[in-house]
Amino acid sequence: MDRGEQGLLKTEPVAEEGEDAVTMLSAPEALTEEEQEELRRELTKVEEEIQTLSQVLAAKEKHLAELKRKLGISSLQEFKQNIAKGWQDVTATNAYKKTSETLSQAGQKASAAFSSVGSVITKKLEDVKLQAFSHSFRNSPTFKSFEEKVENLKSKVGGAKPAGGDFGEVLNSTANATSTMTTEPPPEQMTESP
Repeated sequence: MDRGEQGLLKTEPVAEEGEDAVTMLSAPEALTEEEQEELRRELTKVEEEIQTLSQVLAAKEKHLAELKRKLGISSLQEFKQNIAKGWQDVTATNAYKKTSETLSQAGQKASAAFSSVGSVITKKLEDVKLQAFSHSFRNSPTFKSFEEKVENLKSKVGGAKPAGGDFGEVLNSTANATSTMTTEPPPEQMTESP
């Protein structure tokens, strides 16, 4: 093999059992024994400071929890406050404002469309209801009986049939003017002789 291939095959030493691989890879080889001893003392000092700071932090967290307990602040209240604050932050963003405006406009347009569709449907239902009521009322036995009595009364009082037609014809023409539905003509008038 030539030198270029040997460089590719060169391997780093592998950490033995118990050795710290990170320390082995990052430790420079040019440290003297005194420098290494100084670094070990500094490492011990930093580890002690970290432990001290951890203890101080734990004591501060305990004191914080005690203060919150005395003030009646629960974890649930803190959670609610955090959510409220987060929501406030979200609503302050430009993206939220633009989205809100767009949705509001879309809602207004949809509301107007539903309103006009509802108006059309309501009008059609009213027309159908009026036609059905008119048809069923004119064909009811009560109305027919009333119509017969009015016709009998008219014939007794006025004698012959007036030129305008009988009561049923007048009602039918009026109903046909307000409705497009065809109805059966009322039964023929019974005439009594005077």
